[in-house]
Amino acid sequence: MISNKTNIEKNLVEKTILVSREFDAPLSNVWRAYTESELLEQWWGPSPWRAETKSFDFRVDGAWLYAMVSPEGEKHWAIMQYTAIEPLVRIEIVDAFCDAMGVINHAFPKSVGSFTFTKTQTGVLVEFKMNYLSEQDILTLVEMGFEKGITIALDQLEKLLGQSF
Repeated sequence: MISNKTNIEKNLVEKTILVSREFDAPLSNVWRAYTESELLEQWWGPSPWRAETKSFDFRVDGAWLYAMVSPEGEKHWAIMQYTAIEPLVRIEIVDAFCDAMGVINHAFPKSVGSFTFTKTQTGVLVEFKMNYLSEQDILTLVEMGFEKGITIALDQLEKLLGQSF
């Protein structure tokens, strides 16, 4: 498996963050890694944190309710609500911090965005574009370690895709 770099582009004027990465893996495996909770849990949380699913319903109007769990067992809840799905092509979401029941915590940034999956000569390009209400939301995420966290998570995904599943 070739090593690919995570690219992160912040646009404060447009209030967006675009994360892109190419994976040397079949599209079906990359899609599964984004759409099956058992696989998401293996890479979504940046080590040493991990993702733990409370509920998962991958369909339009469904959601993934999960906790980011620290090595000490501390939990930070998040929800990814699925608003549109085009199999093997695109997933549109609303992504937010929440409580253990899935009630959104408006004290933290919420985004509306999409994952797009594009076949390349060597694998699959995944682009994750998120739109925010304000520049401050983006700056808050950066202060919380978003760039390092998403890079670690995508490195973990690359390692997972190198295994058979």
